[in-house]
Amino acid sequence: RRCGLRAGRSYSGGGAYPSVSLTCPLPGVPKAVFAAAESRERFETRVTVLENGLRVASQNKFGQFCTVGILVNSGSRHEAKYLSGISHFLEKLAFSSTAQFGSKDEILLTLEKHGGICDCQASRDTIMYAVSADARGLDTVVNLLADVTLQPRLSDEEIEMTRMAIRFELEDLNMRPDPEPLLTEMIHAAAFRDNTVGLNRFCPVENTDKIDRAVLHSYLSSYYTPDRMVLAGVGIEHEHLVECARKYLLGVEPVWGSGQSRGVDRSVAQYTGGIVKVEKDMSDVSLGPTPIPELTHIMIGLESCSFLEDDFIPFAVLNMMMGGGGSFSAGGPGKGMFTRLYLNVLNRHHWMYNATSYHHSYEDTGLLCIHASADPKQVREMVEIITREFILMAGAVGEVELERAKTQLKSMLMMNLESRPVIFEDVGRQVLATNTRKLPHELCALISQVKPTDIKRVVTKMLHKKPAVAALGDLTDLPSYEHIQAALSSKDGRLPRLYRLFR
Repeated sequence: RRCGLRAGRSYSGGGAYPSVSLTCPLPGVPKAVFAAAESRERFETRVTVLENGLRVASQNKFGQFCTVGILVNSGSRHEAKYLSGISHFLEKLAFSSTAQFGSKDEILLTLEKHGGICDCQASRDTIMYAVSADARGLDTVVNLLADVTLQPRLSDEEIEMTRMAIRFELEDLNMRPDPEPLLTEMIHAAAFRDNTVGLNRFCPVENTDKIDRAVLHSYLSSYYTPDRMVLAGVGIEHEHLVECARKYLLGVEPVWGSGQSRGVDRSVAQYTGGIVKVEKDMSDVSLGPTPIPELTHIMIGLESCSFLEDDFIPFAVLNMMMGGGGSFSAGGPGKGMFTRLYLNVLNRHHWMYNATSYHHSYEDTGLLCIHASADPKQVREMVEIITREFILMAGAVGEVELERAKTQLKSMLMMNLESRPVIFEDVGRQVLATNTRKLPHELCALISQVKPTDIKRVVTKMLHKKPAVAALGDLTDLPSYEHIQAALSSKDGRLPRLYRLFR
């Protein structure tokens, strides 16, 4: 292509170079010099292990604010030897009075001076205490986090308030129009019956009065040890974070003392499969004057793999390929309208209110499941349709379909990692599990390498397991567990076989 004054048609009525193509440099203009990163190392995650085993991890990020927190390798999966619900209690008791701070209000006022907010989240395998604040207040923030984690007062009044809060939350959980949290508990209980990640994440009502300071201290002495903790920070200098960690977390004796530990539960998850059913009248679940339709909710899952295995990436791509959502989800091609559960299920069966794929992954196992909702009279057909989608996973994978799923997964990964709190959680969880962190560009490279054969391989392995089934609502027409299991054992995925089984 010619570049110059006569290179193209003029679209401008004035200017020194009216007809130079936008793809060519302007004549006589110096070559642009673009800013570049000073060095790649400045943006990599740095990890330091202190003498007591505590890991300190940091990630540089431009900005005035930072997110810092302590992650503990502790959660509901570790409660086998204890009363179920301790992690739920610890989550609610977080950022209450400590040795230094007389009340939660005092803690919040201290954070307010640095524009800070705090939060605690307990999952099946991790408890996370986090603070976002001005980076100049790092010393105060780490001091506060150390006190909250190792020196909580756990007064009788605070424990009683926590009991009330948990009872209210359990009641609210059973009244919500969205049953997803309840179904997630049920599918885990069905998949890993009475062990590790199958243990209840919420405190059972009967245990709320049994959990007291002595029980909490007994649990904390076993699991809140430096070798099971990571102090993670995003948006701060690594050396400053290590210095604060040495000052406030090294050689500190916890409030429960250094008494004899009851031992850490190192059980490996045992996948069992099975069904958990809860008959429930869903006709009166409504937030306003307009009644919500009565629905029956089904979740079917199969064991996938740990996030430490190589197959984790193909499973993540498969989950994105299945996609789905609610019938009234707003979205377009970028939000999954070309995923299988949209194209094959929601587009073809107007009576289905929801069909969504989920992938839960842990250090030693994983669970890929599909949640579907429909009118109670159409439960049998809904289960048949979802079962068919599982079987069709083992069929041919289109190149365009696979590339779209991989691009969407990379896009979602990069968009999520724009957020500082998300980067913090990613850094903390990865270092807690593996002592290192895969950077986003490394994960994107692994996603790009996934081939149709990888998808077929992981699906074939998954379909050899017994299914896990969770069912909530009017279950009059629900097929038996044996029928669902027999349908999923069909390796050829022929539809007539499914019709015979379900009808």
